[in-house]
Amino acid sequence: MSFSIMAMAVVLLFAFGGCAKKVDTTKSAAGEEGAGTGMKQGGMGSEEIEAIQPKELKDISFDFDRFDLSPEARATLADDAAWLESNPNVKVAVEGHCDERGTNEYNIALGDRRAKSAYNYLINLGIKADRLSTISYGEEKPQCTEHEESCWSKNRRAHLSAK
Repeated sequence: MSFSIMAMAVVLLFAFGGCAKKVDTTKSAAGEEGAGTGMKQGGMGSEEIEAIQPKELKDISFDFDRFDLSPEARATLADDAAWLESNPNVKVAVEGHCDERGTNEYNIALGDRRAKSAYNYLINLGIKADRLSTISYGEEKPQCTEHEESCWSKNRRAHLSAK
């Protein structure tokens, strides 16, 4: 009796439990290949995207209470623009910063003018505006916290951050 029950269980096990349907995980519900695998159809894979690391874009410095670009700042921005031309998928945030002197409102406005000065120069060099954005941090994110001119000069900058 127990042998016949076990034989029946084995038969039922093979009849209902043995054949799961295979699912093609390389296609999405819309039928696009690569869905859920980190691959875009016709695009780069996640490994390729990780391999393209944005170069370190350099800060540009400003004189006290100024937002015009020095020849050194223009050269730095030209170098960054050349790199951006060869990497058209990279977007950049141009951050304006100030030293701690001045009111918060004044430093926000000056940081904005510094960011826009760098932004406009990059536009003049051929970088499309939809790849750039600006933000002013005023004195809120200092690079240096000492209360002396050598430190303040480091904080008077525009920082380009690749996104």
